[in-house]
Amino acid sequence: MIKRIFIFACTTLLGGCFGYPRLVSYPFDPGGRSINSLASELNPQISGRYIVFTSDRRGSQDVYMFDTLTQNLVDLPGLNALDTIASHPSASADGRYVVFAASRQGRSAIFIYDRETRQSRNLTNNLQAEVRNPTISADGNAIAFESSNNGQWDVLVYNRSGQPVNVPQDPR
Repeated sequence: MIKRIFIFACTTLLGGCFGYPRLVSYPFDPGGRSINSLASELNPQISGRYIVFTSDRRGSQDVYMFDTLTQNLVDLPGLNALDTIASHPSASADGRYVVFAASRQGRSAIFIYDRETRQSRNLTNNLQAEVRNPTISADGNAIAFESSNNGQWDVLVYNRSGQPVNVPQDPR
């Protein structure tokens, strides 16, 4: 009886996820131009037609964006810096904005990159705390991330210009 329940539960759970997970496989390019390389590829996030991730394929941990329609890496001029260790990227649905955590000289910060202007800006410059794990809303207007002040991790929400968003304490 227990075996039947287990088999039923497994087939029901797996059957309810028809089509997922999907294996995304693109050809390996030894020149590092495809999504796959011999390097460590970390923290992939899918947003719309884009996949953003970090990779050390060029000797430093940088942010990369892959366009699933064209099956090419997207050029991100001005985003990556040699003195920065990037992590946990997230992109808006249209791929215009990319947020990521970065560590420079031992200090963590959350950055937002605008693909249209090719500018990167520190959103947490005035925040005297450790920060990590940013994510951006689909429309690119809100950025949520974790912040540690006095040893406790809290979730903060900022708008795209770097101003804190007032989040109510209690649900409505």
